[in-house]
Amino acid sequence: MIIQTQQDLTAAVLAEVQRADDPRFKEIMTAAVRHLHDFVRDARLTEAEFHQACGLIARLGQLTTPSHNEVVLVSGSLGVSALVCLLNNGDHGQTETTANLMGPFWRMDSPATPNGGSIVRSPTPGAPIFVNAWVRDRSGRAVADAEVDVWQSSGEGFYENQDPGQADMNLRGKFKTDAAGRIAFRSVKPAGYPIPLSGPVGALLRAQGRHNMRPAHIHFMIHKPGFKTQFSQVYSSDDPNLETDVQFGVTRALIGQYVLHADEPAPDADVEGPWYSLDHHFVIEPGEATLPKPPITGKAEGERPTMAVLARRA
Repeated sequence: MIIQTQQDLTAAVLAEVQRADDPRFKEIMTAAVRHLHDFVRDARLTEAEFHQACGLIARLGQLTTPSHNEVVLVSGSLGVSALVCLLNNGDHGQTETTANLMGPFWRMDSPATPNGGSIVRSPTPGAPIFVNAWVRDRSGRAVADAEVDVWQSSGEGFYENQDPGQADMNLRGKFKTDAAGRIAFRSVKPAGYPIPLSGPVGALLRAQGRHNMRPAHIHFMIHKPGFKTQFSQVYSSDDPNLETDVQFGVTRALIGQYVLHADEPAPDADVEGPWYSLDHHFVIEPGEATLPKPPITGKAEGERPTMAVLARRA
């Protein structure tokens, strides 16, 4: 088609999309072209703004490394990750779900750990926490022999892949549910933390007057044949940023009760002073037990990054 008007252009691109053989690919690309072209028209995008946007997209890829994923970070900061999760779980977004964001820090091959074991693999600041978690199906039946991958930040807010001072795979572990669908482990209470600001995500947040804080949480990934693999995060009930999570991940079903025990003896005799407990239940859905490509594959080297915190504009 020879283009005469800007409306002709959209029609021409959509006509070429129809040449695709894969029906789902054709459906996705048709929607993408329509929405992208409508976005350009609705925003009245100038040529300078278009080139600026292209540079930002390129920068997202350039800053994605084996230990940091800027693309996943911006997806979360725009609420896209949370929307995809909610639309694809809980009966296609119709009911509450314990599924949540995968996040940018999941690594494969975390160490197998026995139930009741510790995932603290090097000296790590933070109050001790003892976690019990149960996995059930939609009918309330316990799911035994499910693989549960766990990972979290330290009491200072760093994941081990960000922090050369932590042992490889510190605060990561892989468990199997018992006959009651339960896993148990010891760790340190995670801290909330600021997401990195050095790339396009930082510029986006500054322009919007937003802070860059995530509320404290522990990640869980539940995997068993016959069930859809579920990524989840259990957020700390005492965190001040639950309402304003920079990644829009907090849902009512995933606010966990991190209970402080000031005077009671801890489950392990070596613990002195205050400690925390967390009990939480997950519901997984039938489906295909597939795993996505991990957003990171390695550990950062050099100095530990400096944390910068943005204030949220009133």
